[in-house]
Amino acid sequence: MTRLILTLLTTTTLIFAAAPAAASGDTLRCGSKIVSTGMSMDEVRKYCGEPTSQRVEEIPVRSGGRVTGTTEMHYWTYRRGSGQKPATLEFDQDRLVSITYG
Repeated sequence: MTRLILTLLTTTTLIFAAAPAAASGDTLRCGSKIVSTGMSMDEVRKYCGEPTSQRVEEIPVRSGGRVTGTTEMHYWTYRRGSGQKPATLEFDQDRLVSITYG
């Protein structure tokens, strides 16, 4: 009986620990469409329209401790509905790599 309770508690803990990670931002709803990591900038623009704000950063690319070049990271922010935190989308070489809220 004790082993069953311990197993249930462990399972419940794992489920609740994983929930915030899943909700942290792999997707964004734009109207009736869902945007997810891996999509191109054009696909996101098609579903969500133009972002509220944009910025671009040159990021050094390193290999073996040396800078071998640079890449452009694009950051798009979308204001969402009343009471919702804005969504910031991060693109690396035209691919959506992360979605953060706040």
